[in-house]
Amino acid sequence: MNQSSADFFRPLDLWTWRGKVGRAKYAGVGFFLFAIKHTLDRIAALSYGYQFTFLTYWVETEVGIENITRARAEFLAVLVLIALPFIWVGVVLTLRRLRDVNLPLWLVVLFFVPFLNLFFFLLLSILPSGTVKTNPADLELSTSEGILSRILPKSEIGSAAFGILITTILAVLFTVLGVYVLDQYGWGLFIGIPFFLGLNSVLIYGYHARRTFGKSLLVSLSSVLLVAAALVMIAFEGFICLVMAAPLAIVLAFIGGSIGYLLQRECAVRAESFQLFGFLILALPLLMALERVGDAKSPIYAVRTSVVVDAPREKVWQNLVAFSELPDPKESLFQTGIAYPIRAEIKGSGVGAVRHCVFSTGAFVEPIKVWNEPELLRFDVASQPPVMTEWSLYQRIDPPHLEHYLVSRQGQFLLTPLPNGRTLLEGTTWYENRMWPGQYWRLWSDFIIHRIHHRVLAHIKGLSEKDHANRPKA
Repeated sequence: MNQSSADFFRPLDLWTWRGKVGRAKYAGVGFFLFAIKHTLDRIAALSYGYQFTFLTYWVETEVGIENITRARAEFLAVLVLIALPFIWVGVVLTLRRLRDVNLPLWLVVLFFVPFLNLFFFLLLSILPSGTVKTNPADLELSTSEGILSRILPKSEIGSAAFGILITTILAVLFTVLGVYVLDQYGWGLFIGIPFFLGLNSVLIYGYHARRTFGKSLLVSLSSVLLVAAALVMIAFEGFICLVMAAPLAIVLAFIGGSIGYLLQRECAVRAESFQLFGFLILALPLLMALERVGDAKSPIYAVRTSVVVDAPREKVWQNLVAFSELPDPKESLFQTGIAYPIRAEIKGSGVGAVRHCVFSTGAFVEPIKVWNEPELLRFDVASQPPVMTEWSLYQRIDPPHLEHYLVSRQGQFLLTPLPNGRTLLEGTTWYENRMWPGQYWRLWSDFIIHRIHHRVLAHIKGLSEKDHANRPKA
């Protein structure tokens, strides 16, 4: 074995954060160790009776910690024990790779960000060993050759506009691919595309000359805003959902833009910018396609909201099974097109009856599964209307996420007696959200469902307390 091969396979070299590591060793060891870890994780999962795929590293599989059984807790503990040595090796190799390309070592935190760490790993696997450019003549020499040098405008405004425009066109195409071809509102759409926008727009902007950090972030932000405007103009998406996605997209674009700024400022990568740009263009749709092949099952979330009603639960029961029309909503949330409840109707009584909860966009059809008067009413959701009416420049748009991505599965009302003739009324909705990352979109969906619950429960409370106050005196 020659010296270079011996250096590549030196075991003790994997445990120290000192020194540097080249891209070939970083990529080779990374893929090799991931293959070992994934195999061990699959073996552990099978031994506990669970399915385990590549996408399991990104998606949630439990509703909450209260639902974790002892066997699953043991399984998760085994996964943590398996992961610890791989985490250590991954961190120390990433630190050494960052040092080799002259990037700040704090960027190692991206190693722990789901999905984004794949792009980060690919990026570090292609970047050459970097040297800080201190001689302007050397910098000019390194950018004077190559295809991109002849294509890209050299003026600051021209390079910014070109970078924003090219990345916007590609991002819109990737969005159409993800939603209408791959049927995915996933990690690639909400994590990969914003990061791609920030990184590549700034790489193009800073190709011919070093740009300031502030202007680099402005270019990355402009690319996100232009993509949003394009999606509205082509009737692909409405304003409200874009506003919901904006915080995540802007943060990720800034992360990508910051890395692009550091690369054009610190590293001698301009000679390979065309290869880097092309590789990222190919990597993003491939990762999005991988999501589609994996077809990860989204978890079921539960949202519980409660009010105290100054009436006995027999009175409350009468008003929750079916209730009269609610007044027009005053909440600003429901002025944006989010569906809101109007009234509830029921055909029949007991198990097998069908309740219709009429919303502003249509009716939820809810077959009754548990009728335990006056304690518990539980129902499934057989069908539901669109979750909102999108604000748009056009009369009507129908993006897929309005009907098939936020899906109610089950609901219930639980009535608990309290002292002094009062009742604790608790409403629960179990729902599935197929948009990733799940925890981010859960912030929005939980908030919206809580507001819907509050509207219904407050109405039931008002009706029940009014009926109780008007009861005949003994």
